[in-house]
Amino acid sequence: MALKKKQDKTNEKKTQVLIVDDHPVIRDGLTTIINHEQDMNVCGKTEDAHQALKAVTELKPDIVIADISLKNSDGLELTKNIKARYPRLPVVIFSVHDEFIYAERALLAGAKAYLMKDSLSENIVKAIRAVLKGEIFVSDVISKKFIHKIARDKAGTAKTAIENLSDRELEIFRLIGEGYKASQIAKQLCLSIKTIETYRTRIKEKLGIPNASELLKYSIRWAKSQDKE
Repeated sequence: MALKKKQDKTNEKKTQVLIVDDHPVIRDGLTTIINHEQDMNVCGKTEDAHQALKAVTELKPDIVIADISLKNSDGLELTKNIKARYPRLPVVIFSVHDEFIYAERALLAGAKAYLMKDSLSENIVKAIRAVLKGEIFVSDVISKKFIHKIARDKAGTAKTAIENLSDRELEIFRLIGEGYKASQIAKQLCLSIKTIETYRTRIKEKLGIPNASELLKYSIRWAKSQDKE
């Protein structure tokens, strides 16, 4: 739930930051780092997309910092919803998931920065300042990747199988790999089980996987590889 703070005149002059993450330790850690800056203030903290959108309306932050994996929701979908409702409100996305897969998706969803969690403490303030100046903030590795991607696209090189998945398909693929059953995924994403099964079929087709058993094995291997990033 959003934690609304009573703002004095001093805080009102500071950059107001909303943090969206389902881990209390991460929220508190980011709050400490951000509030240490004389010109920044964490105005609220939430753990899912629904609470985040409500907090944006109530607290009117200057910037939103959100994880991709949220309680009963997804950071990419949250970013899309924020950009649709508040097009001028910048969003910074962070995650433990492979930046080679998610950074471009985050930017296409409307985010202005993508950070890996392992570099969050040292880069979050830099990212906030860059984004507030109208800049895009990603790692040097990703900057180079984007350059190579432009060259690859011009050369007509095919995308990898994972890159061909839509944002929703990738989200469901990730949840399968994390051990969620179809009914649990449906509940978490507020979709029907039939819809989840349709997505599973599309994922199998795009990845060239013959059956549900192989999809489960593949998704688990992929999820474990993400944990090692």
